[in-house]
Amino acid sequence: MFQPDLLKNKTILVTGGGTGLGKAMGKRFLELGASLVICGRRAQVLKDTAAEFNSAFKNRAAYHVCDVRDAGQVEAMIEAQWRRAPLNALVNNAAGNIAARSETLSTRAVDAVLGIVLHGTAYVTWACGKKWLNEKRKASVLSILATYAWTGCGYVVPSAMAKAGVLAMTQSLAVEWGGRGIRLNGIAPGPFPTEGAWSRLVPRADLAKEIETNNPLGRPGRHEELGNLAAFLLSDYSEYINGECVTIDAGRWLKGAGQLNFLAKLTDEEWAMMRPAKKN
Repeated sequence: MFQPDLLKNKTILVTGGGTGLGKAMGKRFLELGASLVICGRRAQVLKDTAAEFNSAFKNRAAYHVCDVRDAGQVEAMIEAQWRRAPLNALVNNAAGNIAARSETLSTRAVDAVLGIVLHGTAYVTWACGKKWLNEKRKASVLSILATYAWTGCGYVVPSAMAKAGVLAMTQSLAVEWGGRGIRLNGIAPGPFPTEGAWSRLVPRADLAKEIETNNPLGRPGRHEELGNLAAFLLSDYSEYINGECVTIDAGRWLKGAGQLNFLAKLTDEEWAMMRPAKKN
């Protein structure tokens, strides 16, 4: 299904699209025929990424400098983009996270994470949604979540709070807007290593390896795998998927949820000792 015209005639905005997973998804969208718009706070990063994309994909990438925490900047960005070309899809990828013992966090730190992940996602989704609804335009929103949106997670509590809120927004608006042509879905990625996230959240190489391999497949995700899933969910092939969050983590959270999954560490000899004795 991943043909060069899969996303043809779609203009897709990726927040936080200048680096990391946002950049990887944007590249995949371009490969599949889309026009791409990226936004973020760092003008030079956005300019460099757009130039890189335009040299490879015949000037189909544009960018806006925008802090999604500022509702006024978001509204101005969407107005400017609509004057250039209406959007068909939005990927809420911009994120911020802090790994810390929760009692050490300041209120400013909590607000910083909630501002980007929860408020910023809501601001961009609302700004696009109002345009689409007024124009009766079919569209799709895809938000990058985390499995701890429904399980919670220690040491990243503001992020878990924010991701849970985005999941609730996704499911709620899928009901409210789905019948009016706007689908909302999410993706909960497992470990897809990026320089930015790993430098902030994983202080030691041994911990990074454990995070990347502690899943049934024993490896981290490849960026193109996330890009393919995102492309499918934005494509017309997935028009009946609405209000869903697709986990792509090699079964990592399921492995952690099972109380006896630690038995995977037993040796063959230990398993042999546990076999029940045969009855005559």
